Amino acid sequence: QVRLVESGGGLVQAGGSLRLSCAASGLTFSRYNMGWFRQAPGKEREFVAAITWGGSSTNYVDSVKGRFTISKDNAKNTVYLQMNSLKPEDTAVYYCAADGEWSVPPSKSLSDYDYWGQGTQVTVSS
Repeated sequence: QVRLVESGGGLVQAGGSLRLSCAASGLTFSRYNMGWFRQAPGKEREFVAAITWGGSSTNYVDSVKGRFTISKDNAKNTVYLQMNSLKPEDTAVYYCAADGEWSVPPSKSLSDYDYWGQGTQVTVSS
């Protein structure tokens, strides 16, 4: 049984930082591209960042480039999202997801991801 468990969300002031973690089990983590997505109230789930199985290639939505960094530790079966210079518009539930296709660069499409976590809330106050 595949499980993805996110952690690290919370309430932070604008300009602050958070680091999200996603611990994976039940799959060969080193063989999966991993992605982070987010969903704000009343909006559709959107792509945030993704990384290839070995970490050599990444992809970001334009709105987070230069502020967010995705990384992957295959020894710990964990993917991270370091979020700096947070803005109120970053407020959302953040989800990690696993993609078994070895696409390079990693996919931005929700439909390409096979497994999803339950999400962690990030709230940025102004």
